[in-house]
Amino acid sequence: MIILSTGSIYNYGTDRVFALAAEVGFDGVEVLIDNRWDTRQPAYLRQLSTAHDLPIIALHSPFVADVQGWPSDQLGRLKRTVALAQELEVPLVITHLPFRFHGILGYWHGPHPRRFLLPIPWPRREPYYYFLQNGHLQRMEATSGVTIAVENMPAHRLLGQPVSIAWFNRPEELTRFPHLTLDTTHIGTWGLEPVEVYETLKEHIAHVHLSNFDGKEHRSPPDGRLRLAELLRRMAHDGYRGAISVESGPDALDAEDEGKCRTALKRALEFCREHFTIEM
Repeated sequence: MIILSTGSIYNYGTDRVFALAAEVGFDGVEVLIDNRWDTRQPAYLRQLSTAHDLPIIALHSPFVADVQGWPSDQLGRLKRTVALAQELEVPLVITHLPFRFHGILGYWHGPHPRRFLLPIPWPRREPYYYFLQNGHLQRMEATSGVTIAVENMPAHRLLGQPVSIAWFNRPEELTRFPHLTLDTTHIGTWGLEPVEVYETLKEHIAHVHLSNFDGKEHRSPPDGRLRLAELLRRMAHDGYRGAISVESGPDALDAEDEGKCRTALKRALEFCREHFTIEM
């Protein structure tokens, strides 16, 4: 099942994303919950799903703290997302790893403006850190009936060296979680190949965020230096039955022009369908 994450074109309205996903031919949608009401109102999301004949396959818990009316802490946001998934009968929720450090978010306004995160070497262990251990996550899955897939996180650079700002972020540590979301572009930031990490984690993978990496994150799946075609073929060979969610960035999909964006989405979907073919 190849689906489209609303995060791929988060600067479009949610209805517009559903419409494009249906027109292009995706099998469903992953909804990234953010501070816009139409990403988290159950009646409206149900209406969009029905109107466009597209199931909501996954909800992505907010990764920002300023979602109006929602808890500001990661555990509170996860609980709220799981409750929304239950109400909408969505089978899977994606959640990020807990932050390892406090940090300062800044913006560089030089010749190449960009956002950066400066980690502060002050360990951070909020309640969410402890929740992800000692069986609490498994109990939430069992009582809610919702699969909770923990997502691997990218490397950040500090003095030119890769640093993880999240706990439990190495492949061998991620195996502690019963279900994972494999994010391919995040793997690329570590200089690793997704197909190799997949071999370590495949027994735990319940969901995939598919995008490429070329020095910038979240490129369209056909564009970049990661061997995503090989990954898709390997997953198909192994009989992977979860969803593969195209999660590129708006710039990688030419979102400034809807016609070009439609073409880019078709190309991404065709790439996935070409290489992810399960032989019955």
